[in-house]
Amino acid sequence: MLYLWIKAAHIIFVVAWMAGLLVYPRYKIHQLASQPGDQLFETMKDAAARLRRVILLPSMILVWVLGITLVMQNPSVFQGGWMWAKLALVVAITGLHGFYVKTGKQIDNGTSTIAVRTLKLTNELPFIALILIVILVVVRPF
Repeated sequence: MLYLWIKAAHIIFVVAWMAGLLVYPRYKIHQLASQPGDQLFETMKDAAARLRRVILLPSMILVWVLGITLVMQNPSVFQGGWMWAKLALVVAITGLHGFYVKTGKQIDNGTSTIAVRTLKLTNELPFIALILIVILVVVRPF
C-alpha cells in the first residue's frame, strides 16, 4: 500500500514539474518582449522567480526522490528497456530544467542572447518528453 502512495505522489509532482516547465519559458518570452524596469518585465521576472522557488525546484527534487524510492522498492523495473529509456528522458528533462533556469537568470540580468524563437521551440520539449514517458510506462514497448 505504501508503494502506491509513493507512486501517486510521484505522479502528482511529475504533473506539477511539467506544468512549471511549460509555463516558465512563456514568462521569459513575455519578459523578453519588454525592457528591464518596465512593469511587464518586472512582473514576469517576479512570477518566474516564484515559479522556480515554489513549484519547479521542489517538484523536480520530489520527482527524483520519489522515483528513486519506487525503484528501490521494485528494482526489477530495470530489467525492461522501457525504464532505461524513461530514465534517459527524465535526465534530459532535468537538463532542460537547468537550461531554463540558467537562461532565465541571464534574461533577468540582461545578459541573455537567446532568441524568442529558440525559447518557443524548446518550450515544446517537456510535453514531447512527457508523451514519450507515459507511452514507455504504460505500454512498455521494450
